[in-house]
Amino acid sequence: MSFARALKISLSFVGLLVGAGFATGQEVVQFFVSFGSIGIWGALLAGVIMTIAGAVILQLGSFFLADEHNFVFRNVSHPVMSKFLDISVTATMFAIGFVMLAGAGANLEQQFGLPAWIGSAIMLVIVMATGLLDVDKVSSVISFLTPLIIVAVIVAFVYTMMNLPSDVAPLNDVAQQQDSPVSPWLLSAINYNGLALMLGVSMCLVIGGNYSNPREVGLGGLGGGLLYTAMLLMAAVTLLLNMDEVATSDVPMLQLFESMHPVMASIMVWIIFAMIYNTCIGMFYALGKRLTVNNPRRYTPAFLVTCLVGYAVSFVGFETLMTYVYPVIGYVGIVMVLTLTFWWVKHRKDIAKEIKIREDIRELMEKREDPEVHFGKEEKIELEDKIDESEADDIEGVIEEEVKNELG
Repeated sequence: MSFARALKISLSFVGLLVGAGFATGQEVVQFFVSFGSIGIWGALLAGVIMTIAGAVILQLGSFFLADEHNFVFRNVSHPVMSKFLDISVTATMFAIGFVMLAGAGANLEQQFGLPAWIGSAIMLVIVMATGLLDVDKVSSVISFLTPLIIVAVIVAFVYTMMNLPSDVAPLNDVAQQQDSPVSPWLLSAINYNGLALMLGVSMCLVIGGNYSNPREVGLGGLGGGLLYTAMLLMAAVTLLLNMDEVATSDVPMLQLFESMHPVMASIMVWIIFAMIYNTCIGMFYALGKRLTVNNPRRYTPAFLVTCLVGYAVSFVGFETLMTYVYPVIGYVGIVMVLTLTFWWVKHRKDIAKEIKIREDIRELMEKREDPEVHFGKEEKIELEDKIDESEADDIEGVIEEEVKNELG
């Protein structure tokens, strides 16, 4: 069990979910704050569901050693359902990808007055360059950038707590005047979970599939879910208590930092840009892998073409895309979460058994690779038996590579 790996998984999970909508504050306003103070309870409910579902999805990725989402869908659901989920997730990755590109343009336009197409083009170039790296490097980039938005949300929350408004009632009224794509607040919270997990499921399964130990990955998912819940609650409370400042803004979080100090806004604009990038690269990378699963050598041209098509569609506009695209994705996401969770509950004993087998394989391989430890015929036979017993066909190569990397 590696705490460092679990932490990296947690940060990657949060980084995938905290994209344009969350970092800009637009998602939080539309799905939670627009209902007033009761929307905070919606944020708490959404966080709890996210924690459980995120751990399940990441653990399934590790259990199946997934390198793309459809392999998991085929194993956990009826062929018709798996096909529906595959098409839905593939379409979602593309839809969210071009929403992210539009969000990058809106972000730089609000802060610098730069035409939206230029901001989107800058993001496009960065994403296209990063997408040529392998999955572990992409995961590292995502987890490295995630602490930036965590710090930003904490700063905004602390600032708000130190400057509490004298009367919350008028802010509650302003909040309820904001448009929400889904109502009432309970359905909005559940829809948001479906949306966020549809957004991150493909890359989450791929990240989970990059690690052999489902227990480790599951703990990483729980940690990421709890961190995400705390961030969501802080963001919702912060934006609600500053509605007089941010109500008319396309990028509420950026407007909040502008009201704190112009220098703070200059820093926040790039943090938001980094979070948009996190989700954008997650979407287009996973999409490229899915489209070329039967011919991996075509990944590079497929990835670059989908990025360019996404850029063209992004000209529809950030807020318009969010209002119409997000709710539909959310409802499909609810079906997907229920399908994956049902299979996990039904097969949790099989997963626990596989975890034990893989831990035994790792322990034996560590002995085999350590020149100071005796590794005889009995251990060799035991290792071969454990490998044969595992549910995963290529578990030997995966764990062997992990052990050798750890031992240098």
